[in-house]
Amino acid sequence: MRYKLGDFVRFVDEKLEGFVTRIIDDQMIGVTTEDDFEIPVLANKVTSVHGYHPPGAVKEANAEEPAHACEFIGRGVFVAVVSDPKANSVVHFYLVNETSFQLLASLTTEKQDHFKGEFAGIIPPKSAEKIYSAQLADLQLWPKFIFSVIFHSKQNVEPPAPLNISEKFKAKDFSGSKKQIALLKQQGWLIRLDEPEMVIDAQKLKESFYKTPEEKTVVEKPSKEIDLHIEKLRSDHQFIGSAEILKIQLDHFHKMLDAAIVNQMPEVVFIHGAGNGTLRHEVQKILSKHPRVQTFMDAQKEKFGYGATRVMLK
Repeated sequence: MRYKLGDFVRFVDEKLEGFVTRIIDDQMIGVTTEDDFEIPVLANKVTSVHGYHPPGAVKEANAEEPAHACEFIGRGVFVAVVSDPKANSVVHFYLVNETSFQLLASLTTEKQDHFKGEFAGIIPPKSAEKIYSAQLADLQLWPKFIFSVIFHSKQNVEPPAPLNISEKFKAKDFSGSKKQIALLKQQGWLIRLDEPEMVIDAQKLKESFYKTPEEKTVVEKPSKEIDLHIEKLRSDHQFIGSAEILKIQLDHFHKMLDAAIVNQMPEVVFIHGAGNGTLRHEVQKILSKHPRVQTFMDAQKEKFGYGATRVMLK
């Protein structure tokens, strides 16, 4: 198939043009025209419109950006998922490089033991590259994504270990609010790839069970409903900056979540408020990766509105 999702094409026999929004089979594609109507058509009955660049498209840089050692940024590799500006049913995946390294990157997809190389290339510093497109409605049918990233720089900087990450995206990965992605100049979901995973130290956990009663710390059982509003945590909150407030709230969230797990509570509700959604997004991002969290959802809307998350623990 010569066409990909998001390609801009023109009909050969009719005065119509639009975006490829579905790959039906090896012969047929679905093209959505400007009236948002998807038309099935034979692939040999359309032709590519070359030179078209959708809003927010990122042009590839040719050389590594110079940077002084004190300005060198070593972390910041993301996958951005954004809706196509002309066909909202299609989403595009970008590999976003906010570091000062060049990234030697590849993406392979795997579905039912069938592997397919989707992208391989160099992503310069402070740039992004489109690596994949898919139908958002088919999220449950998406393949597993296998990312491989090597860091490269001509400067005297030790590169991080290569990234080798397998990810099967789920609906909860897109439950948070969209963010403005500066490099793409678009709203979308941003998923970090170079974030260290939570590791449970089995030896330390084992040692904790053999401490004498005097050595063991008693962890009080928390309330079933834990309020993360800053005014409930600090009396001097009006003198604290927004970044420090978020840190205080997340520290308390971690402490109470650990306490609930230690006390073998089956569930707990965190009240974070609606606000601008930043705290809710951070809380749910942590919960989505926590090995002791079975699932989470919006808490009782009649009582909390959209300002609380109910967490079911294993």
